[in-house]
Amino acid sequence: MPGRPAVCVTEFSVSDREAGPYGITTGPDGALWFTMVHDGRIGRITPDGETTSHRLVPDDGGPSVIAAGPDGALWFTEFRGHRIGRVGTGGDITSFPLPTPEAGPFGIVAGPDGALWFTEAGAGRVGRITTGGHVTEFGLPVPGAFPSVITTGPDDRLWFTMNRANAIGAIAGDGAVTVHELPTPAAAPVGITDGGDGALWFVEIGAGQVGRITPDGRIDEFALPDPASRPHAIAAGADGNCWFTEWGANRVGRITPGGRIDEYDLPSPSSEPHGIVQGPDGAMWTALETGTVARLATH
Repeated sequence: MPGRPAVCVTEFSVSDREAGPYGITTGPDGALWFTMVHDGRIGRITPDGETTSHRLVPDDGGPSVIAAGPDGALWFTEFRGHRIGRVGTGGDITSFPLPTPEAGPFGIVAGPDGALWFTEAGAGRVGRITTGGHVTEFGLPVPGAFPSVITTGPDDRLWFTMNRANAIGAIAGDGAVTVHELPTPAAAPVGITDGGDGALWFVEIGAGQVGRITPDGRIDEFALPDPASRPHAIAAGADGNCWFTEWGANRVGRITPGGRIDEYDLPSPSSEPHGIVQGPDGAMWTALETGTVARLATH
């Protein structure tokens, strides 16, 4: 069995400790883009650590999850502002208010249809926004589900976690929703990603587990060594494995397709890792809410 890979962690200071780097994604310009949830800014960092940022107006919307769009821009949710935002790589920002009051948009991803799909945690809906700003909303069959992170699946449906319904949902382009209940009670799933192995991988913040679900609904769960680690976000890596943040334990973990788990401590204490993504350099990058972005490279 291959040994545990060594990981080199480099942290880059990108804001003060109050700004709250949160969501992170790889942009089309070869840089990483991230949200600052408490400071109302969108940041950009190059693989060598050069940082810039763009302030939102108004700046109290709570920018949360960010994703690269099909139009060469970055799209993000404003959880408190109930808006979807767009920022071009040159820094130009556009905002799109949502039709439903108190929608609470959180997760967002580019769909297979050339639009962006997002969750409305506050309203219990999934939304779709075109690059021109036209919004369509779809209700969910489970009241109070608190849909959270969303990703495009290998079957071209959009897959999302239902944090308070303890389930994984899948929505087709016509709005048809399928719900898969989780075997573990109170698992509270949050992050989800296409693992590249024909399945979706997700993390259970309430149960301290990583889950895998196939498009036909088969679920496997893998317990983490620390059940109180509160795994938050997950992303597929170039190495064929999935990497996830352990928000409550100040670690980043790695899980193989067969379920083997390796964990790596972050150098700064209580750094609160949230979003994670594979960067343009092949390393994994994670946003730390205490004001830094960390790069994890295997060697």
